[in-house]
Amino acid sequence: MILRILKYFLFATGGLFTILTILCFTSASFWTWYKYSTKYSGIHRPPDEIVILGGGGMPSETGLMRCWYGAKAANYFYRANIIVALPGDTTDSLSSVCQMRDELVVRGIAKSRVSFEPFGTNTRAQAMNLASRPSASCQVSSIKCKVQSVKTSILIITSPEHLYRAVLTFRKAGFRRVDGMPAFEAAIESGLAFDDRLLGGRRWMPGIGNNLTVRYEFWTQLHYEELVIREWMAVVYYKLKGWI
Repeated sequence: MILRILKYFLFATGGLFTILTILCFTSASFWTWYKYSTKYSGIHRPPDEIVILGGGGMPSETGLMRCWYGAKAANYFYRANIIVALPGDTTDSLSSVCQMRDELVVRGIAKSRVSFEPFGTNTRAQAMNLASRPSASCQVSSIKCKVQSVKTSILIITSPEHLYRAVLTFRKAGFRRVDGMPAFEAAIESGLAFDDRLLGGRRWMPGIGNNLTVRYEFWTQLHYEELVIREWMAVVYYKLKGWI
């Protein structure tokens, strides 16, 4: 019985691995990631607050990308307050949360416009903490501290694959006017093909200068698959917990 279950498990995982590998040679992973990331993206009203959700430490790819988009949005919506939501010590100028604020200042944002939500350690906690602030225009139950309705209009800035879950989480926490801006990265404009013969080296090795699929696209699609699968699992967990 155990051997039979193990055999079916190996067949299933092997089949799944084969399918995912084949998909890496197509653009399916990218378009799945892109459509998922843009489902709740868009700015439908001037935000009262711009909420930049923290990613990794500073500097990091996620932290810098979110700050870049956050500064861009803040410079356009110059009346909006900015909130950096990342757990950390706000009294330590070298902490990641303070460095995210400093990155915004470097990009032209007044320091006085930036405040922090440094306590929440996941998206659910951050949403609840922001919704229950005294400054938030909302109604709060004194028994369970459950936010019933938050009138503040917010714009969430986070990594593309995280935006879907973030918007739904903030809506579940009571925010009624939630927009989202995914922090997409941009590809370089120049072509990356090259002629192997002009660069020397061992002639018996096959040239891959013009094969962008092997050099970049396969690995890029594999990365998109990892992002989507991880985020889908997080969404399922949030859904089962009743957080979205």
